[in-house]
Amino acid sequence: PVVAAEKALGVNQAFALELLVAAGLFAFFLFVRVFLSVERANPAQQIAEMLHEFIGAQAEQVIGHGYERYQAYVTCIFLFVLFNNLTGLIPGITAPTTSMMVTLGLAIPTFLYYNFHGIREQGVVGYIKHFAGPIWWMAWLILPIEVVSHLARVMSLSVRLYANMFAGDLVTMVFFSLVPVGIPVIFLGLHVFISGIQAFVFMLLSMIYLSLAVSHEH
Repeated sequence: PVVAAEKALGVNQAFALELLVAAGLFAFFLFVRVFLSVERANPAQQIAEMLHEFIGAQAEQVIGHGYERYQAYVTCIFLFVLFNNLTGLIPGITAPTTSMMVTLGLAIPTFLYYNFHGIREQGVVGYIKHFAGPIWWMAWLILPIEVVSHLARVMSLSVRLYANMFAGDLVTMVFFSLVPVGIPVIFLGLHVFISGIQAFVFMLLSMIYLSLAVSHEH
């Protein structure tokens, strides 16, 4: 499917995998919606409900009141990052998240998303005050520092994900080439663990940035 997608669309492997992951997630949630049942939930619906409850609990803790508005985005970003990470388990396939361009492409929408909701929640003037800090006469110093700090979040999100997934893929590849049977299974398990942790961290940081952006307490 990956090679077919590359040839049909004229895109590289990373983008083809992203498209396949997005299509798979869309198909899964469409299936859940079409066969939604209150009385007899199918396995797909049960998985979707568990994800909803788990991520909802995290969002409520981190973001607090009104977290429901943002739950759809953080759920999508978690699942998209997770399954892109896990594609590295397929022999001969490199996970898209080992590409800096892909992780940057995930970080920038998150940056725009939380800033948009910050402005929407507080207004333009209120959001700028958020950057200026609580002491008005220190605003000239705090404002540029805060702006640089926020811009650095893009690099923080993208580089953290890229570096961890690149290192994980490299370790797995090395051990597969050295010992093709037995021992690499351990590193495949490690890859699954790292994939889950990095997707969770990306989602958690997105929630934290959202929480700071929409909060009225400075």
